[in-house]
Amino acid sequence: MGEAARPVPSGAPRSGNERRPMRRLVFLIPGALALILGLAAALSLLGLPVLRLERLRDLHAPLLVFGFLTTLISLERAVALRRRLPFAAPVLTGLGALACLTPLPVVVGASAVTAGLGVLLVAYGLIWKRQPAVATAIQALGAAAAVCGAVLWAAGVPVPWVVPFLVVFLVLTIAGERVELARIAFAGPRPEALAFLSAVALAVAAVLALCWPDVGGRLLGAALLLTCVWLVRFDIATKTVRSVGLARFTAVCLLAGYAWLAVAGVIWLLGAPVLDGPAYDAAVHAVFLGFVMSMIMAHAPLILPAVLAIRLPYRPVMYAPVALLHTSLAVRLAGDALDEIVVVRVGGVGGIIAILGFFVIAAVSAVTAARRPRSTA
Repeated sequence: MGEAARPVPSGAPRSGNERRPMRRLVFLIPGALALILGLAAALSLLGLPVLRLERLRDLHAPLLVFGFLTTLISLERAVALRRRLPFAAPVLTGLGALACLTPLPVVVGASAVTAGLGVLLVAYGLIWKRQPAVATAIQALGAAAAVCGAVLWAAGVPVPWVVPFLVVFLVLTIAGERVELARIAFAGPRPEALAFLSAVALAVAAVLALCWPDVGGRLLGAALLLTCVWLVRFDIATKTVRSVGLARFTAVCLLAGYAWLAVAGVIWLLGAPVLDGPAYDAAVHAVFLGFVMSMIMAHAPLILPAVLAIRLPYRPVMYAPVALLHTSLAVRLAGDALDEIVVVRVGGVGGIIAILGFFVIAAVSAVTAARRPRSTA
């Protein structure tokens, strides 16, 4: 996410996408639809169906991870590279995930998603060619894990067995960005080496979890905890949390997300194999809601302006959906621990409201900012 935020040099040639940046919004439309449908699938799984589409319940995770998150991540990388080929990735992942809800065989949409992830992996190769860095290698390793997960899903492997690969993909994508941003604070190469070691451990754990779920699951938990230790020790969020405004908001979201990642690590470490039941629900949502969605909220005021060339000013009201997200997730995990489905439902619905609420606030903030003239100061 850091690549896209870099300004284009004034003397650099500009492509059509740079001259008319709002065209990039078209690439996000399938991802936005996947988000809405993925949340509808979540309600269905909670016993509160709002849409009765065939396959919807089974596509909850693919819609959110492949359809929404991967589309957003790959679009950001494409904008950073300013080349045509990488833009195929968000098209393939977004439309591929949506195609799984049509009468077409699921393998058609899953194959498109796999191809899109392959393009994303190529994009990381182009980024590496431009500027080799440990942060890029970590994110590329995450993309490789996503390709493996998509191939398994396309082959009909049940989603719970694919989840470790999705966890590795998203954790390494975010961790790689934090490594890149934290480089200025490093006192030597050791922190980067430790970050890469934890990344490799996560990738190995995902493979082992597929073959030996007990061993692989425990290694996955340990590697997640190691990643958390690195983030808390070296991430600049531990310093910027004492600042004000957007910097503090971002840091609060990041640190809260790291706490949930640690919770997921403990669950996998102590409870492997985590393939179903309350432990699975708790671990998966601790990662995808508590960690990943908190990261999205943290970076939205930085990512969306860079990707769409719009203004999205930080507003204190953004804390409201963030607080609701983490509170509702705590309620949900309490319901898992007590095996109380009503409590799980309350927490689950609260999380959905928090996600939708954040994007509504972001949209209103962006529209309001667009109507105001830019300051000439």
